[in-house]
Amino acid sequence: MKLFQRRKRNWKKLNKHIQMRLTKFIYTTLVLVSSAGLAVQAQDVKTTDKKDEKTINEEIEVVRPYKPILAEAVKLRRSPDLNDVVDYKAKFNYSITDKKLELNSDINKLQAQQVAAERREELINNYVKGGFGNATTTILEAYINTGRDEALQAGGYFRHFGQEGKLTGQKFNQQELSVFGRSITDQATFSGRVNYQRNGLYFYGTDPAQPEFNLNPEKQGFNFIEAEGEVVNRYSADEDALSYAAKINGYLWGDKFDAKESAVTVNGYLNKRIQSFNLGLAAGLEFGTTKGLTTDVANNLLRLNPYIRLQANGVKINAGINFVQEFGDFSTSRIFPLVTADFTLIPDYLQIFGELKGDVNRNSMKMFTDENPFLNSDIQIQNTIEKFSLTAGIKGTGGPGFGYKVKAYHKKITDMPLYVNSFQGINKFDVIYDFGNMKLTGINGEISVQISDALHWTGSVFLEQYKAASETNSWFKPQARLSSNLLYNFNDKLSFNAAVYMQGESKGKIYTEQPAVPYLIPNPAIETVVDLKGFVDLGFGANYKINNQFGAFLKVNNLLNTDNSKYLYYNNIGASIFGGVSYSF
Repeated sequence: MKLFQRRKRNWKKLNKHIQMRLTKFIYTTLVLVSSAGLAVQAQDVKTTDKKDEKTINEEIEVVRPYKPILAEAVKLRRSPDLNDVVDYKAKFNYSITDKKLELNSDINKLQAQQVAAERREELINNYVKGGFGNATTTILEAYINTGRDEALQAGGYFRHFGQEGKLTGQKFNQQELSVFGRSITDQATFSGRVNYQRNGLYFYGTDPAQPEFNLNPEKQGFNFIEAEGEVVNRYSADEDALSYAAKINGYLWGDKFDAKESAVTVNGYLNKRIQSFNLGLAAGLEFGTTKGLTTDVANNLLRLNPYIRLQANGVKINAGINFVQEFGDFSTSRIFPLVTADFTLIPDYLQIFGELKGDVNRNSMKMFTDENPFLNSDIQIQNTIEKFSLTAGIKGTGGPGFGYKVKAYHKKITDMPLYVNSFQGINKFDVIYDFGNMKLTGINGEISVQISDALHWTGSVFLEQYKAASETNSWFKPQARLSSNLLYNFNDKLSFNAAVYMQGESKGKIYTEQPAVPYLIPNPAIETVVDLKGFVDLGFGANYKINNQFGAFLKVNNLLNTDNSKYLYYNNIGASIFGGVSYSF
């Protein structure tokens, strides 16, 4: 009861204190509001007499004081039990998850965001080109390829080129068609091709001393079809890897006068790597048959080349033998050395190399007519023996864009083939052989300079000295030859190229009487030596890229318009200019 009375007195005191604070707050608020009202009214003063400016009338509104009413307090009817000490235990349900706890305190690697796929560049690897010019020049060229897949490629190539000069019958045309394919597997690379070539021309050779000679030149034509297949195993980094390769090639050749030739060549290669050493065997088998008007020759070769190779620390040495067996109309066995060496003195800048070898070169009508197409159709075929060949030189680079190679060589050759004008008709050529050991000494230099992306120059020179065996000279063999090419890209659309070929003087021979048949040794009493002057052939070209599909080209041959003569009585066509357009897709 006392506690209740004490609480009641406290409530009264609290209520009185609250009323006093509220009364004080109300009066303070009224004073502030009245002051603000006076300030407002002072700005809007109503005057009754303009003459008496000191008299001011104001209206004041009096608001009664605010009397707040305190709501009844909610009274608790019972006091809490301070002796209640019963513990309360809440109930929980647990679910154990079977999950491994990762205790990796390392910093997680950032996952790189994939770059958006780039747009594939448009592939343009096919083209068609055609043009014409003076000297009745016509050119047509086309190339087609399958696409982007480097592991599976197939395509075709076609080319036609024809020209006609001022001399009677001075015209020729060439056609070439090729189909090829290649497949790269995990173990090996397979490739194959089929070629067809046709070459049409005339025996237009004339003798200025005989103006009535050869007024109606004979027509000549060559047809050549070739098929080839090859398999090469993929490279392996294994120190004990076994590598292999095999190739087969066959062709048929014929001319307008019923001369025919066929050949099949099979080559194989096997190599076993044993750390820095290689043991291997290269083998080749050549079957050839040549038929002329009165000749029929079977000329076959078997080659075996076992070797051992060392390659380590800038040293490459290959030592072996070359065993050659001739069979068919010729039957001889020969063994030659085959040694090559390459030493790196300054990596990428200077290497010295050397080679010592010997071989039997199988001669053929196809090889002869590629070099001199004005041959008779009844040619004696026999092989040439390269008894001794020694080569030494240096090669390397002089920095980015500069490369060089210089070598000197000496060869001893038996039965070297030579061309001579036929006694039956000086506008045709026969093949004779320099019976005995002919010696050839020469120097060859090559250089390549890439001055910038826009300018590239290459050059090559041969200086050779022939010491004939039984002949008085090595006929139609010039002692100096030089070739050079210059490419200049003016911008992304326009480019220029220039080429020069220089050949020194050479000698040919003509017969004043019919030589002995078969031809064995020369007879200077019935021979006349003729000098052929050296010449310079300068060419120029330009290419303009209109857009990604279309382009234009211009080419000038024999810019100096000289009567170049590589073989006696056969002058080349003078200056020729031709141009055209190309389309790429």
